[in-house]
This record gives sequence, structure tokens and C-alpha cells, in this order.
Amino acid sequence: MHHMRLCLLLFISSILSIPAQQPKKYNASEIYEAVQKLNVLGSVLYIAAHPDDENTRLISYMSNEVKARTAYLSLTRGDGGQNLIGPEIRELLGVIRTQELLAARRVDGGEQRFTRANDFGYSKHPDETLEIWNKDEVLSDVVWAIREFKPDVIINRFDHRRAGETHGHHTASAMLSLEAFDLANDSSKYPSQLEFTQTWQPKRLFYNTSWWRYGSQEEFDKLDKSNMLNFDIGEYYPSKGMSNNEVASLASSQHLSQGFGRLSQRGSQQEYIEFLKGEPLDDNNDIFYGIDTSWDRVEGGKAIGTILKSVEKNFNFKNPASHLPQLLEAYKLLQNIKDEHWKTVKTNELKTIIEACAGLYLEVSAKSPNAAPNSEVTLDMEVLNRSEANIDLVSYQLPTLKSGISKNMTLPSNQKLNFEEAITIPNNSNYTTPYWLNKQSTLGMYSVKDQKLIGLPETPRAVFVDFNLMIEGTPINIRKPVIHRYSKPEKGELYRPFEIIPVVSARLSDAVYIFENDQQKEIEVTVKAGKDIIEGYVQMAYPKDWEVYPEKQKIEIVNKGDVQKVVFTVIPPKNQSEGLITPMVNINGEFYTDELIEIDYAHIPFQTVLMPSESKVVRLDIEKRGTNIGYIEGAGDVVPESLRQIGYNVTIIKPEQILPENLSNFDAIVVGIRAYNIVDDLKFKQKFLLDYVNDGGNLIVQYNTSRGIKVDNIAPYNLELSRDRVTDENAEIKILEPNHPILNFPNKITNADFEGWVQERGLYFPDNWSEEFTPLLASNDQGESSKKGGLLVAKYGKGNYIYTGLSFFREFPAGVSGAYRLFTNLLSAEKADKRSFKN
Repeated sequence: MHHMRLCLLLFISSILSIPAQQPKKYNASEIYEAVQKLNVLGSVLYIAAHPDDENTRLISYMSNEVKARTAYLSLTRGDGGQNLIGPEIRELLGVIRTQELLAARRVDGGEQRFTRANDFGYSKHPDETLEIWNKDEVLSDVVWAIREFKPDVIINRFDHRRAGETHGHHTASAMLSLEAFDLANDSSKYPSQLEFTQTWQPKRLFYNTSWWRYGSQEEFDKLDKSNMLNFDIGEYYPSKGMSNNEVASLASSQHLSQGFGRLSQRGSQQEYIEFLKGEPLDDNNDIFYGIDTSWDRVEGGKAIGTILKSVEKNFNFKNPASHLPQLLEAYKLLQNIKDEHWKTVKTNELKTIIEACAGLYLEVSAKSPNAAPNSEVTLDMEVLNRSEANIDLVSYQLPTLKSGISKNMTLPSNQKLNFEEAITIPNNSNYTTPYWLNKQSTLGMYSVKDQKLIGLPETPRAVFVDFNLMIEGTPINIRKPVIHRYSKPEKGELYRPFEIIPVVSARLSDAVYIFENDQQKEIEVTVKAGKDIIEGYVQMAYPKDWEVYPEKQKIEIVNKGDVQKVVFTVIPPKNQSEGLITPMVNINGEFYTDELIEIDYAHIPFQTVLMPSESKVVRLDIEKRGTNIGYIEGAGDVVPESLRQIGYNVTIIKPEQILPENLSNFDAIVVGIRAYNIVDDLKFKQKFLLDYVNDGGNLIVQYNTSRGIKVDNIAPYNLELSRDRVTDENAEIKILEPNHPILNFPNKITNADFEGWVQERGLYFPDNWSEEFTPLLASNDQGESSKKGGLLVAKYGKGNYIYTGLSFFREFPAGVSGAYRLFTNLLSAEKADKRSFKN
């Protein structure tokens, strides 16, 4: 849907050899590494708050060097962050960042889990975090993750002793981990979970400390480290041709939406973990001291371990299939052990190894990437035995069939077999969409009632095929999800997940419709068919004081995937008002009200998200001056579209177009969020922007982070950015200069204009500026000093330079009327400063 704008980040992503969508194919070295991991029955759970909080160096080390089963528990999906690669924010950003975490784990060898906590944005204290999150529910999810994953060792990314010193989410994650460490083995706590799992007691809890915790390497070097373990995470892996920290860099570079694309690192590097609680350490720097991580750990495991250790010791890199008899013998023994946890984990690992050693290729590709319930789908199955092993395809089972389809065929070596089956998607099938978005969330929590879904990174696939095989006389079942494999001339072979979609979906052209007066607007609805031959009608749900014509419009779509657009006339009330409008598509008496959103980036699998199709309509009491606005894009935001909503002619100015002759005709120029952080060319173009101001122009610069500024001087006078922010969206706003033209023309700005703001007041406010700047507003979070850097104005030559850390990029998509009124005044500053305003 959206193309990446950051070529450098695209390049970093592309250096991985396997596309994000393509099923993994194991080479001999990877099979050997999998066998090594198969022989380790130890596990590590790493816990932090957000995507990109995880230490990929340590996760990779534990997974690839220690060979432990390693997982990252991210309490949130990162929904409250910013997006550097596109316009998606909030829930859709959470979908992207979830997939980026999964992409990172595919690189560093870890697994991924979550809680139901919703990332509501920056929090300054864990008390606030835990109140908004619903502490008991998030704590129960951490306990659930521990009981399900059964880690021997837990490592916290953050320090539970730093309340109020850093992001509240960070400290809260450590505090919850500390508490859950003791509760997970208490059957009286969250007893309903025990219907699906068992209690568990981890052996040790650590904190992943570093010099940055103590301010400098020098201070860290002075510490008594007798209570710490350390690892050289620069270990080189010949089988990968990379060191551990190179693998880790590739993993963290998957967080492209956060701008984490980076150069790889090499060489020796120490990582430290501080012991917090659990069984005492020894002097051998062994995180698993006293924990049996061999097959002797489980009853009946000794014989399995003897077999698998022999495979590891004598591994045949030229012909891994030679180990099939031993692997199959171990597989049969494994099915008889009583420890259900390790039986399940190691059976899955062993089946993957057997499949890889046999060179089995099993693929199920649907001819279409999606289908609606009650639709027929043709599946192309490819079955190939690329070894000399005796393998029979006994049958395969499709989820829509009561019984399997018998084949009883021998798979000759390297002779491809193809089968075609037509299935009908059941009427009661659930749509493919992130499960945590199925119900209305609160500010701090997603609503998920199914205990078995809680914590899963994504919705389990509903359409799959079970292949029942006989490999050297041993029955083995291998499940394959249905995918869609296709090609494009310019990209080659591509993969998409197969998805179940509604019969029809509807999309409004804009998330917010702003009516600057009482004049009607035409609003377009796009209806998309999820199957062939759609007939029905669409109508609108809308607020009582608004009017919509016509009442209904007929829909007729012949082919699946085609769209039909209809236009409704929306008439606002005379006075200021706001509400929601929703298209309702009636097909055979059933209403469909969801929008089908597609997210398509190269570094993650294609995503389909169903969200309620609704838009906010706002009748504004607003005036504006000027018409032509230039916009320099930064990180993804919808400010240009929002300004067009209220009648401005907005032109996107590319970096190469920032020249004096191209700027002079604009009534104002707006610089997008974080543009000075990500647009390299601004270093050479900043002088033209400042000349534009000096010659009488009006420049509005939105927030940038305090680190990584590309220009030498972000403003014509001294202006120093900080990490100051006001996270309480309801924090009191003090108007410092009530007579200033910008707060009076063309709209009189009052405290009422700051009602209904979402997520925050603003972020990365300047904390030091020259006397040429006039601060217009002040606000602060509870217990903090007043922050006056949210909106600064300075005359420069004949024009105005305005810097604002106010979060307009969040307020516009939410349809906050006061944000529109204030921003209109910023755009009108050149005209406003020619007037005089007094109380």
C-alpha cells in the first residue's frame, strides 16, 4: 500500500538473503545448528516494554551461542510510537511493529510473545503506567507467558529500581517481571490459566545492565561486579560467516518504522547481567549453573540424548539425510516421554530437522491471496522428496474436510508431485485480522478474552493442510499453512499469506472530514468485493444533527477485488458539532461495516487488517487566511491531507525542489515531523528556507528529536532541543501572550481549543532559546516544572520562524478542532503580525 521512503533503510533490509514472506529453507549448516539446539533443554525469557527495547545482542547470544530456547516478551506492540516509513500510527503501527519483531526474531533465532498492554505513549512514572494499563491484567499476562514458555532464566531489560527516572513503561516492565517471578508458581494466582498450562518457577532473574545505567564507562568500571555475569557477545560463528553482534545488528535493523536501520558491528564486546533473585550463582559465569539442560533433564530423555548427541558429533554436512534413521528413532522415543512441555517443544524442533534432512518440499499455494466465507478456493500442492529416503505420502487433511484424502503414494527421489484440491471456506470462518483488534480497546489495554490467544504474536492461520507421511516406516504429520505464491516480472517470486476476508468491505476516503463552514461536502465511499457477483446497497450512519443524501445507493460488482465508488452529500449543522459517520453495506440482509486495510512493506509479510470503517466529521468554527502551503515531508504524518480538508492548496516540496525560486509563492511552508532527523539534503537546503523567512515568508517547523539533527542550525537563532515533553493530554495550558497576533488571528485561541487532545500535548520541546523567540504557551505534567517550549515564535527579517513541539500529527487524525484552529493561525502568522490585538 505504501512505498518505503528511506532508501538506506531499504538497503539494510534487503541484505538478508531470505525475503520476509518466503518459507525458510534450511541448508546443511542451519540443520546442524538446529541439531545443536535440539540437544539443549534450557530456556531464557527476555522481558521489556516495546518493540526495539530488546537487546538483540544478548538474545542472539543466548540462542546461537548458548543454544538455549530464547524468547522476547514485549509488553506492548509499540502502538504509541512514531512511524518513519509511512503514515500508519496507533493500531496499524502496532501491526507493523509486531511484524518487525517477528522479522528480528527470524534473524536472531528467538521467539516472540506479548501481553495485552496498549502502548498509550510516553509515561513518566510506572505508577501512571500501571494505572492506565490495568496492572492486574498485564501482570496476569506476564505470569501466563512464564507458565507457558517455562523459562529457566528471566532477564529484564530495565531496572525496577528507577521509578520516575526513565520511561514509565520501561520501569513497569521490570517491576511486573519481578512480581511475576514469584507468582507464576503459585496455583492460587490466576487459577483459570491452569486449565491450559501448569505453574512454573524460574530459577533466576537478572537485570541486563550496562555502563549507560551508571552514566559512563568509567563509573561502570568502578562497580563491584561480583553479583554479575558477563559474556563476550562478539563471538564469531563460522557457519554463518558472521559474528554474534553482526547477527544482532541485522535483527535490530528490522525495526525500520523506528529508524533502527544501522551498520553492523564486529569484534569482542562484553554484556553484563546483574543477579536479582533466585538460586545463587557460582564462580563459573554460568547462567544455567545447577540447571540440567541436557536430555537427562526429562524422564526417558537419556536414550534420546545419546542418539542426538551422536548425530551432532558425527554430522554429515554433505548428506544430512544419512541421519534420518537416528532422528526417526529419537522421534519415536520422544513421543513416549511424560514431560508434555519438552515433548511438544522438542517434537516440533525434531520434525523440522527431519523435514530438512529429507529435503522435503511441501507447499500449499492458493490461486488467490484471499477468499470470503462460502467461497471456493483452488489449492495447488507441491510434494517433493529430494533425498534417497523411503517416504510415502499416506494422505493429507484439509480443515474443511471431515476425513483425509488418501494417497498412499511413494515419493520417488527428486520427482515432483502436484495435486490440486478445491475447498470451500466455511460460512462461520473467522476473518484474518490481528486478534487483539477484534474488540474495542481502552487507552491502556487490548480486549482479548480467549486465554489461548493471549500473548501470541499473530492470529493463528485458519487454513492449512496436514500432510500424513511415512518416513522410513515412521508416521509423521507435517502441517503447512496455505500461502499464495506468485511472481512479478520486476521482483521475481513472491509470497503472501492466504487470508479470509469479508464478502464486502467499505472505505471512506478520509479518516476525518473537516467542515470549515455550513456548506455541504461530497464524501466518497469505496466498496470492495471479496467475492464475485456482489449486489446490495450502501447507506450511511451519521449524527442526528447532520444530514446525508441520498438515503441508499445500489451496489453491483461483478468480479472479486473490483471496487465501486459512490458519493454521498453530507450537510453539516449551522453550529460547531462533531460525530462519526459509517458506511453500511447491505448484502442479502447482512450489514458489513469494516474497512479492509492492506499493509505492504518489503521487510515484513503482507498484512490484512479489518477495522471499523468510520470517520470523524467536524463542523468547525474556523477562519483561515492564505491559500498555498508548501510541505516538506519528514516521518509519516497526515498533516498535508488534514490541511487540504480545510481548503488549503498543499504542495509537497521534495528536497531537490527547495530552491529560492520555488519557495517565494507559498503563503507558508511547513516542515514535517522529524524532517531534520531523517532528510539528509536539508543540511544543504536549510539556508534557502531561512532566506525564505528573511524575505517575508512564514516557516512552521514541527518537532524533531534532540539527537541526530542533520543541520548545523535548526533555526535562525539559538534554539536547543531537549527531551522535555508533556504526556498528559489534559494538562492545563497557560496562555503566556494572550495579545500575541498568532493567538488572535484569524481565530481567537482560548483554553477551550486544548480540550479533547489525544495521547499528549507535545514532545521534544526546546529548553533553551535566544531572546528573539517568544514562547506563547506553557504546560506541564503533574509535579513538574512548567514547560514553555511547545510553541515558539520569532521574527526573522521580514518573516516569521515558528517552532512547535505540539503533537499536531496526532491531533489532526483524531479530528481535534482546536488543533486545526491553532495551526490555521500559525499558517496565517505573516498576516496576523500586521494587526494589533489587546484585551
